[in-house]
Amino acid sequence: MSDEDLFASSASATSGNYDASSIEVLEGLEPVRRRPGMYIGGTDERALHHLASEVLDNAMDEAVAGHANRIEVLLEPGNRLTITDNGRGIPVDPHPKFPDKSALEVILTTLHSGGKFSDKAYATSGGLHGVGVSVVNALSVDTTVEVARNRELFRQSFSKGLVQGPLEKVGAAPNRRGTSVSFIPDSEIFGTHQFKPARLYKLARSKAYLFAGVEIRWKCAPELISDDTPAEAVFQFPGGLADHLAEQIGERQCATKEFFSGTQDFAGAVGRAEWAIAWPLWSDGSYSWYANTIPTPDGGTHEAGLRGALVKGIRAFGELTGMKKAKDISAEDVMTGCELMLSVFIRDPQFQSQTKDRLTSPEAAKLVETAVRDHFDHFLTDNMDRGKALLSYVIDRMDERLARRAEKEVKRKTATSGRKLRLPGKLTDCSADDPAGTEIFIVEGDSAGGSAKQARDRKTQAILPIRGKILNVASATSAKILANTEIADLIQAIGCGTRKDCNPDNLRYERIVIMTDADVDGAHIATLLMTFFFQEMPELVKRGHLYLAQPPLYRLTAGGKSVYARDDAHKDEILAGELRNKKVDVSRFKGLGEMNPGQLRETTMDPKTRGLIRITLPQEYEEVAGVKDLVDRLMGNNPAHRFAFIQDNAAEIDEDMIDA
Repeated sequence: MSDEDLFASSASATSGNYDASSIEVLEGLEPVRRRPGMYIGGTDERALHHLASEVLDNAMDEAVAGHANRIEVLLEPGNRLTITDNGRGIPVDPHPKFPDKSALEVILTTLHSGGKFSDKAYATSGGLHGVGVSVVNALSVDTTVEVARNRELFRQSFSKGLVQGPLEKVGAAPNRRGTSVSFIPDSEIFGTHQFKPARLYKLARSKAYLFAGVEIRWKCAPELISDDTPAEAVFQFPGGLADHLAEQIGERQCATKEFFSGTQDFAGAVGRAEWAIAWPLWSDGSYSWYANTIPTPDGGTHEAGLRGALVKGIRAFGELTGMKKAKDISAEDVMTGCELMLSVFIRDPQFQSQTKDRLTSPEAAKLVETAVRDHFDHFLTDNMDRGKALLSYVIDRMDERLARRAEKEVKRKTATSGRKLRLPGKLTDCSADDPAGTEIFIVEGDSAGGSAKQARDRKTQAILPIRGKILNVASATSAKILANTEIADLIQAIGCGTRKDCNPDNLRYERIVIMTDADVDGAHIATLLMTFFFQEMPELVKRGHLYLAQPPLYRLTAGGKSVYARDDAHKDEILAGELRNKKVDVSRFKGLGEMNPGQLRETTMDPKTRGLIRITLPQEYEEVAGVKDLVDRLMGNNPAHRFAFIQDNAAEIDEDMIDA
């Protein structure tokens, strides 16, 4: 038995005896079931879906090697996932080292077995350690593998890593070839976690983009779908990553009309790089890195190579065009805000762990930089107007970065510190030293600010008045955003920086409360402020620091009793309810400034009596493109996009809402 098949552990530290009998030996796949986290990073939902990735990666390796052109992914009730390819099929003949076992059984039941340790069967592959499908088998309560090979069909079943019977010759298969792996993850390992159709759909789709020569067929039992994920789909993208990027960018305006995309074989080495990059305006962007079709979310050496090619290329172009400032451009300036995808295929890649989140192969950096650099130089110089447009965009990012570096982080001003900090003159700060429990109210105009100052709790509540409608950051350049006085005051008062420099730990207040008039203009100002926080400080929103105050629009008085209503619908509800059949005096507040401090405190600012709405980002924010695209369309500088959105969604508006 090899060292890889053994697993030793010492006896409990509380035991008094420690001798040879204390040493436990785990054989076969038992180590995987004892310590699944060592092989798939845990037992949570992410780890569960890693099983799907392991099997799909094997099928993709067959496609990349040129032996398969079709992969099928099927999710059925009972949490059963089946992945089928039309490749060569796992060998079923007896294994030379284990004559009483087929190669199929060895692969499914033995760690560190497979055909990817050398380049005999695969020049490049995602499976490297020989543990992928055996780990899936070990952590599944039911695994069935079918192999169509040499016009015959073979089948073998397993449970929890153990063989349930010999390899069976099912019959003839004249029109079939390849491997089918069907498995049900073990609930003893993964608890109640189930495969998510949307997540598997996205995984299958991304694999099709990564290799243009493969067709991936997706199918899911309709009863398992709870969102808009299709039950059936076929993915095949001749343009590869460029097709994916075009879909992700949609109608968003970019610094250059054409994307920077291409593919290049590595010079003097087996493998190639494929990339697609766009620079959308007013976007935080997103990065997708892949190695041998494996997602590497933490980047790695291939990322370093691309960064080097981009920054060296744009600096050289700046020197060519006489832009002296270009020498100070950093990789951050080129990549901030871009939508980027890079896929590399290399022989014997090295990853940081079995989950392969980061590529560590040292040669990848030089290979990628060399492959991309010539193409990027040509992209910039072949069309000088295009090159200059991108250079201007990058210089704006650089100016923004340098301005932020020069700006000192604003710390909390306290009554006892004696330090003179640069805070906005309009800010009326609170006196508490600790940010916990404090809040800043962003109010519209000096009149509302004056009333709010008198209504506040001086210890925990700060007031920052702003003048009218702030700049719409979704349709403004970075330079214009930084030059805007109202936004500069807001950034200074909050004190945690913006975009890449935003650090929520430096937030000067626990809560940021947008408090505007309860009318259409107030709603517009609140929308502009929410757009600002979404674009410039998204982490604050994700962590739940942003709130929307709910000031009343009406005051209803009957006798000695006063009741406040947020809007017309709320007013009608009160009149039909607790004030029914009473003589009611209805007064409408034109703005917060019309409310006396007592009324403002009672209705909007006192934590005991007020109501706040927490502003959050939807789950789709993790996928970046969809939410940002919606914000760009609704808040950007193209009114046609807003008009189209209204037309598309008008039918969904309730008639009662229109009447209200």
